[in-house]
Amino acid sequence: MTEPWNIDTPKVITLPSGRRIRGRGLRYDMPEGQTPTLAVHLTDHRPPAPPWEFLWIPWRDFWLPTDPMEAMRTLRTAYDRAADERVEICCGGGVGRTGTALSALCVFEGMNPKDAVKWVRQNYHSRAVEVPWQRRFIRQVAGATGSGQS
Repeated sequence: MTEPWNIDTPKVITLPSGRRIRGRGLRYDMPEGQTPTLAVHLTDHRPPAPPWEFLWIPWRDFWLPTDPMEAMRTLRTAYDRAADERVEICCGGGVGRTGTALSALCVFEGMNPKDAVKWVRQNYHSRAVEVPWQRRFIRQVAGATGSGQS
């Protein structure tokens, strides 16, 4: 087990399960302090490999993942590993795609899609999940996983 994210680390949110995840924008400097053990990059082109393990979800800005089912599997892997590792989710600006992915993780926690978006906007970034089709993707996550249906 890896030491978890420090609670005071910028952009780290604590999900109801206790998992801590960091969201961030790749176009900004790397925050000081702890580094992730796993990063999930949500970008349209494969990014340069960081010095830690990373997974890539092909995902254009303001759009949806190229392969939604594969994106769901990758996000589930990140969610599962966040129980014992420092996981970060990041896109260019750290808002839309990152917020959408964080909302999907909330669905894995059992939240319904609408509450997941609301929770991420309150706890991560007020503009997270920027476009209607990103909200639809979160509903697809709930439908595909049987999570968040309450």
